[in-house]
Amino acid sequence: MALRRVKGPLPTTAAPVVPAQLETGATAPISSALIPDVDVHDQNGNRLKFKSDLIKGKTVAINFIFTTCTGICPPLTATFRRVQQQLTAQKLPVDLISISVDPTTDTPERLREFAAKFRAAPGWTFVTGDKAAIDSILQALGTAVANKTDHTPMILIGNDVSNRWTRSYGLSSPTNLVKVIAEVASDK
Repeated sequence: MALRRVKGPLPTTAAPVVPAQLETGATAPISSALIPDVDVHDQNGNRLKFKSDLIKGKTVAINFIFTTCTGICPPLTATFRRVQQQLTAQKLPVDLISISVDPTTDTPERLREFAAKFRAAPGWTFVTGDKAAIDSILQALGTAVANKTDHTPMILIGNDVSNRWTRSYGLSSPTNLVKVIAEVASDK
């Protein structure tokens, strides 16, 4: 997935749907209905159904990481930590999800260590699992890449109740990210 420079100020409000870049170059909106309900594991080794346990009926912010990354993943995760702190301070009921784009390396134990390093609090789930299951999630969210190092610092924000999905640059200021998340969360 390639980034392109946008002229003018970046929007601070969320769009109703996110175009997801597919391998063909076509775009398609993200919809809660398209998210697979596959088995995954969290950082504590708990087996979960991705859609039923983590998405259904909730507002979520999702980022994409891998624990051996030395590039964008550490600052992306640090930004997510500050987002979590601000969401908690504002009492916004939003769950954070970090999906490993390297599920063959990122075991629950590795994710638990990574989460601890960034002081992830309850309400932030780190997800790994069978490569085919994780690939199906990444494909449905429009974030699949052939090489884990090619993933972008994007955050998907979704409100399952209203089926409103958008994306934001994951290295934006935590305050700007929280504004976008709050707007999506308020959509009934």
